[in-house]
Amino acid sequence: MRATGRRALADGAELAFTRTGDPGAGVTVVLAHSYAHDRRVWHRIVDQLPAAAERPVAVLAYDHRGHGESSPATPTTAVIGRLADDLAELVAAEVPEGRLVLVGHGMGGLVITSATTRHRDVLGHRLGGLAFLGTGASWLAETSTAWPGSLGALVRDLGAILGRRVPSPLGHGLDKATTTGIRWLLLGDDPDPDDVELVARVVSAHWPDTAVLFRPGLDRFGRQAALDFAADVPVLAVVGERDRLVPTAHAAVLAARSTDGTALVLPGVGHMVPLEAAPLVLPRLVGMAHAALRSG
Repeated sequence: MRATGRRALADGAELAFTRTGDPGAGVTVVLAHSYAHDRRVWHRIVDQLPAAAERPVAVLAYDHRGHGESSPATPTTAVIGRLADDLAELVAAEVPEGRLVLVGHGMGGLVITSATTRHRDVLGHRLGGLAFLGTGASWLAETSTAWPGSLGALVRDLGAILGRRVPSPLGHGLDKATTTGIRWLLLGDDPDPDDVELVARVVSAHWPDTAVLFRPGLDRFGRQAALDFAADVPVLAVVGERDRLVPTAHAAVLAARSTDGTALVLPGVGHMVPLEAAPLVLPRLVGMAHAALRSG
């Protein structure tokens, strides 16, 4: 089963989402996308994960406010704490029962981290696992230079690649310089051409307004945040070997925060783990969903 919808939040904003799998499943995998992306990057996982599971599993992928088809953000709401509150409110309304596996890509990893801290009443007793895909952990690694330094480098590089261009109309191809630049910046050694095109379209659609709007809040969170969740919650941390934004060592740093942590470094893969490495990530997420059901 596949359905799309919109959920109105308490402050009037709306979040667009896609749901797949069994609505009555005992576990839901929630997918939170990265900075200046949207839920389209999960398309290889949204449909395949329920089919790959041996027991009923549901999947909920959504657009953060200010991204994709969700309501615009403002300088006040373009912060990780607000996005974490949105996640908790969405889950409470759309997935009121059952176990949860929260999966974050890049900035989405920061969102799920903040949500587990800010909303223990909603998420804590239901949390069956956390997965971080291409998420930096430099607030835990004092010698790291990746965050927020890599964010500034990302914005600089996007500016060089995209300038202030307007995204191409639907159905028209992006120019070769854009797709080549995006491929170099965000993907690994041998990406699928369809993935390159999709990532270029997604990033172009969020440049420059979304990227500029969210950068200050991300800078502040990168300096202040600390992982704070139950030490026995299973954690999966995956970083691509060719990720230009997140050092591979950060996977181990994140995984070490749990007594049940697993770190993976994927050869040849860049930052776009949900696309480039879906066949490798899917079995791990299915395993986390099954484990969450057993522990519930």
